[in-house]
Amino acid sequence: MIPDVRTAHANLGRWIEAQDYKGWDPFDGLSSRLFRSLPGIRGNRFFRLLWLQAFKRSPLNLRRLASVPKQANPKAHALMVKAYCRQDIDTMKGKLLRLLDEIRDMVQPGYHGACWGYPFDWQARAFYQPAGTPTVVATSYVGSSLLDAYRILKDSSLLELARSACDFVLKDLNRSYDDEGDFAFSYSPLDSTQVFNATLLGARLLSGVYALTREPCLIEAAEKAVSFVCRRQRPDGAWPYSPLEYHGWVDSFHTGFNLECISEYQKNSGDDRFLPVLDTGFRYYIGHFFTADGLPKYYDTEAYPVDMHSPAQLVVTLDSLRRLDEQAALVERVMSWSLRNMYDPRRGHFYFQKHRWGTNPIPYFRWTQAWMYYALTLLLNKGR
Repeated sequence: MIPDVRTAHANLGRWIEAQDYKGWDPFDGLSSRLFRSLPGIRGNRFFRLLWLQAFKRSPLNLRRLASVPKQANPKAHALMVKAYCRQDIDTMKGKLLRLLDEIRDMVQPGYHGACWGYPFDWQARAFYQPAGTPTVVATSYVGSSLLDAYRILKDSSLLELARSACDFVLKDLNRSYDDEGDFAFSYSPLDSTQVFNATLLGARLLSGVYALTREPCLIEAAEKAVSFVCRRQRPDGAWPYSPLEYHGWVDSFHTGFNLECISEYQKNSGDDRFLPVLDTGFRYYIGHFFTADGLPKYYDTEAYPVDMHSPAQLVVTLDSLRRLDEQAALVERVMSWSLRNMYDPRRGHFYFQKHRWGTNPIPYFRWTQAWMYYALTLLLNKGR
């Protein structure tokens, strides 16, 4: 398997650089110049959802026809920074410094701390977010990448920027408290949703900065957020996407996010009280999301659509839990299946999703390519 992984990694890296770190996204349909020229439709929630889902679900890329531009995305930049930090720094330093400069330029003004959002309007079932609205997910990934780069480059401004991002998490996000005094972070300053992986990503950033600054306010908030999510784990080890009834599904990569974040919190804080939660969740994850032949399932009860986020997050989760070697056979099956079924060897990129009726081959940058580049980097640089 390793020669295939190494070749795919090199080819994908060249493809990403040829795109100048810009690309389309499954959720960027509202950036269409055509859609934005229709004010009566643009302002209607139903039509925004319909338009967005049409672009996401179509195996034909409608973006050129509808004038959707390729854009730089701070979360994709963050994943590439994390990948470059796990490779030879002398080779990657120029690329790393370029992306870090662009990340600084992408900071959204007007908040208590540094924060980042997506460069397109986004209509979800629970809320609407105009382009640039900062989210805990994008900010957490950027903050994590800044910490990775700080450890490599020893540039104190990177730690300062990550610390500033903590002020966004602590002061700009809304909180939903429970009777125990624990809380969930909102997804953005514009909503009050309780999304488990988003709450844990906020906690991961706070605990990661705490490991370097030792500020009690950071780890105290992180502990309450982790506790909120851990106490809502099902007895079998699973988490739904959120407590909301229409968010009740259990999927692979969000489960992986949860495990990764709890693991990172433990390492950063030294608090191992949630180890039973982590162990139970890991058993559910390994036992429910990957078939015997390596197909990475989307849901715990349904394989399709196969989404390349799932195999990428498997590697990232196992790396965080330091179980890549232990699960080497599983990783080999999943990566072999992915390279056979979801990789375009001629172009050098991965497909978005595979359905029962066919494959959606659109090469989304943030959602698929940056994630797979990071995952392949981890496989090829274990222990770095």
